[in-house]
Amino acid sequence: MMPSGSPQALNPGAHILLVDDDPSLLKLLGMRLESRGYRVTTAESGRTALKQLDAGNPDLVLSDMRMDEMDGLALFQEIQRRLPGLPVIILTAHGSIPDAVSATRQGVFGFLTKPVDREELFTTIDEALRHTSAAGGNDGDDRWREAIITRSPEMERILEQARMVASSDVSVLVTGPSGSGKELMAEAIHRASPRADKPFVAINCGALPEQLLESELFGHAKGAFTGAISEHKGLFQAADGGTLFLDEIGDMPLPLQVKLLRALQERQIRPLGSTTSVSIDVRLISATHRDLSQAMHDGDFREDLFYRLNVVNLKLPPLKERAEDVPLLAKYLVTQAAERHKPFVKGFSREALNLLASSAWPGNVRQLVNVVEQCVALTSAPMIPEALVAQALAAEENALPTFSDARAGFERSYLIKVLKITEGNVTQAARIAGRNRTDFYKLLARHELEPSTFKPGAAHGEAS
Repeated sequence: MMPSGSPQALNPGAHILLVDDDPSLLKLLGMRLESRGYRVTTAESGRTALKQLDAGNPDLVLSDMRMDEMDGLALFQEIQRRLPGLPVIILTAHGSIPDAVSATRQGVFGFLTKPVDREELFTTIDEALRHTSAAGGNDGDDRWREAIITRSPEMERILEQARMVASSDVSVLVTGPSGSGKELMAEAIHRASPRADKPFVAINCGALPEQLLESELFGHAKGAFTGAISEHKGLFQAADGGTLFLDEIGDMPLPLQVKLLRALQERQIRPLGSTTSVSIDVRLISATHRDLSQAMHDGDFREDLFYRLNVVNLKLPPLKERAEDVPLLAKYLVTQAAERHKPFVKGFSREALNLLASSAWPGNVRQLVNVVEQCVALTSAPMIPEALVAQALAAEENALPTFSDARAGFERSYLIKVLKITEGNVTQAARIAGRNRTDFYKLLARHELEPSTFKPGAAHGEAS
């Protein structure tokens, strides 16, 4: 029976392995946890705790940092090797900032200073147990999000919003930088929705020329254009009953935007070259890394379509803003890559993991995937060393940019050269570029170029 006044744990009956080499503190903290409703197993050393792991199968480990023979961080590292994903909270009487930084970078869930505030302790435990459940609890309720590896509070908040909107058919716009996981989020929403047993179909709107994109989306009749030797059902029909994901919707040409809007309003499509409309039943999720508000201002994106697509907006943060996920993702990814390529690879060294955690990741999760794949491909050691991570990061910095980035770079360079040739005369520059003045001004605004800075005598630092 719990003492009067002790609040019930959010996860009553959860099994906590408590590790401390001070018997009196071990007993006192154990009683406090039991009063909260947790089931507690104690260990007076790291070695004893590891023996308890096999027998007890705990839901969480709460360990002192400073212990003889094996400290809390060494214990955590061994736990991660044996049971990756088991949350560990470390306590210390020293409040060492370097220890805290090192521990959290490597994936320790929480780091608390003694004497531990009672409510802070219970709050951290509840959050850790919630994370464990969300990352793949035994009831299977969260399998919809299993591809998204995170313990970031911001990502958890977004995932909760995703779960809530999944049950309805409202259109969702997923925004965020390239490589941040927008398609994974879209697929997670589909898997949590009533349409989960129907198709999930994805297409990148920026990867195809206009006519081919139109044919892929809406289909075409036989003879609709040169090379259309047979009838083709588009992706709207392929996704019937399920979800259609339009990635990089911001790159969709304006004429297709009109046709997409009409299809969403009428819930019908008309294939290219056909005189017959086809009813559609799809849930639409779209994504972009572009600023659609700016695109609307520039006339590149229809306002009425934006409001049709943006019923709910889920904005994914860049990886640098969820740095606590880097060690978690790295460990998951290295395990997957090792299974495919080199089973003897067990993970990253402590120094390598610290380097990964402290990197900026301009390419976000996609870049992290590439770095891990390179490291596994090149390593000859079970634990990937720091030097190999540094080499892979350097190689990524010198890698080819994405098509969109390369195109944007070319556009800016071209505009600068034309403005230099014409000494800032927009009419002449637009004529050389084969654009009307309105379109040319939009291009200049997109690249933040001011024609006046290219006039004779003006100071400007643009490189040719």
